[in-house]
Amino acid sequence: MCKKWVKPDSADAHHTTSATPALITRAEHGISRKQFSPNAIKVLYRLKDGGYDAYLVGGCIRDILMGIQPKDFDVVTNATPEEVKKLFRNCRLIGRRFRLAHIVFGREIIEVATMRGHHEADERKNATSQSSEHGQLLRDNVYGTIEEDAQRRDFSINALYYSINDFSIHDFARGVEAINARKIELIGDPETRYREDPVRMLRAVRFATKLDMEIAPGTKKPIYELADLLGNIPPARLFEETLKLFLNGKAVENYLQLREFGLFKQLFPALDDILEQSETGFEARFIEQMFANTDTRINQDKKVTPAFVYAALLWFPLQQRTQQIVEQQGMSEFDAFNQAMNQVLSQNAQHVSVPKRFTLGARDIWHIQMRLDKRSGQRAYRLSLQPRFKAAYDFLLLRVESGEDAQQALADWWTEYLKSDVTGQKELVKNLGQSDGKKPRRRYRRKPKKKTGDA
Repeated sequence: MCKKWVKPDSADAHHTTSATPALITRAEHGISRKQFSPNAIKVLYRLKDGGYDAYLVGGCIRDILMGIQPKDFDVVTNATPEEVKKLFRNCRLIGRRFRLAHIVFGREIIEVATMRGHHEADERKNATSQSSEHGQLLRDNVYGTIEEDAQRRDFSINALYYSINDFSIHDFARGVEAINARKIELIGDPETRYREDPVRMLRAVRFATKLDMEIAPGTKKPIYELADLLGNIPPARLFEETLKLFLNGKAVENYLQLREFGLFKQLFPALDDILEQSETGFEARFIEQMFANTDTRINQDKKVTPAFVYAALLWFPLQQRTQQIVEQQGMSEFDAFNQAMNQVLSQNAQHVSVPKRFTLGARDIWHIQMRLDKRSGQRAYRLSLQPRFKAAYDFLLLRVESGEDAQQALADWWTEYLKSDVTGQKELVKNLGQSDGKKPRRRYRRKPKKKTGDA
């Protein structure tokens, strides 16, 4: 890895970019084009042949320098999205806040962004910019030069540009130096950058855990004070960001940092309140254990459904709300549970909007928890055929694993039931009640009515 750095023309108290980037040659960085997606290379050359400048940018360059194989390859160009679309038949334009071009190659998508410019220059042709009263960017289609684009990047480690003209890396913000120092640092004034896009606070946490880096003090400090700005972000966008945080194999570390910074409270306020007020610590153990199990599965290339993660995150708010309804309205626990589900999901959607396909899965997991102890007759067999039964069974094991000892016997029974053949399963059902020290319920037949004949 190259440590060459050209000193910026000017410097201030904040981390800045340089008008004269550090130029890291092919011989110095050692990156081969074979490490890039062939489709990304195709996009670069077609843009070049069309008369435009084009670079691979950001995470893909950063990851290769760190010895990590990138999953995505992003391109930046001085062509507008409409000009990109004219060059590629397999192109679709997306986004309003950030106008982007997606070049589709089967399952792979190469994202092409137009170089961003400064907002003071929004009088340029085809440029639109709009900010909220909090300083958040609502529209950001201001186009500019590569130097301006580098200044608009969020973190120094992402302001790295790979050119196919001479196979060099253009390092505008001491990104290579930050990689070597293992520091996550914002470009520009941190408070201003967080106000422009509060999601950058979540990205700082995610990059720090993913890359095994530390958040630089100047980048870290404002997060504690500005965490509530996440309340201005659309809940649907926060769902996508929480997926990246919780399904990347670093969920436990991300969760703990989110809580430390006060960011978790903005995402799941009802659960955060319960965690703060818990006297036993069981709820915290449950959530940490769920994330630990999730990390294990992800790192073993096993599937994890978001429905399970969000069922766990909303389990305690659901139980709390159920109890409140029972006490306040005198409902049965079953009816209160169903009403509480609707309320908890509705309230949570104001912060993190979980798509219906996952909330339906969460509902199934919750419903089955209420039915797991009803095993007589054909009930256990029918319940085990439910599509979400395996997830619900894992949820029960998670409850026991976290310290809910009252469910141990139930979990053991189901574990034995699932391991048994049909004969063994029937025997387990037959012995229900005896294993609990209870007498089996006796069934009585009705006596047939006497037939009355004609007198």
